[in-house]
Amino acid sequence: MMIRKPRATALLYKTGNMVCTGTQSEESSYIAARRVARIVQKLGNPVRFLNFKIQTMVGTAKIFPVTLEKLALAHRMHCSYEPELFPALFYKVMPGISVTVFSSGRTSVNGGKTRADICKAFDIIYPILCCFRKPEH
Repeated sequence: MMIRKPRATALLYKTGNMVCTGTQSEESSYIAARRVARIVQKLGNPVRFLNFKIQTMVGTAKIFPVTLEKLALAHRMHCSYEPELFPALFYKVMPGISVTVFSSGRTSVNGGKTRADICKAFDIIYPILCCFRKPEH
C-alpha cells in the first residue's frame, strides 16, 4: 500500500506485521505506519498499533569523485569491489553497517539503527575517501 502524505510504502503481511519504507525521517515513518493502520482499520479489520520500531536506516550523500581501484587495494580487509558485477565498492565500516561508494562520489550508508549510527559511519569513511579523491583535470 502506498500513501502520499507522508510519502511511504507499506508492506502488509498475513501475520499482521507491517513494514513501512521510503520515508525521510523517523517521525514520518511513525506517522505513515499509523495512517496505514488507520486505513486498514476503516476497511473493517481489527487493528492494534503495537511494537513500532526502526529496524534499519539508510543515509545518502554526494561528495567528490573517488578512485575505487586504489581504495580497494589499500583497504582490502574492509572492501569488496567487483567492477564486472557491480559498479560500486562496498566498505564495511562497523559491524552491521556498510557504505556503498560509487566512483562518481555518490555514497550510501546502510544498516544503521539510528541517525547517530549513520552519522558515525560517515564520519569514519569520509577521511578515508578524501585520501582517494580523483584528481581534477
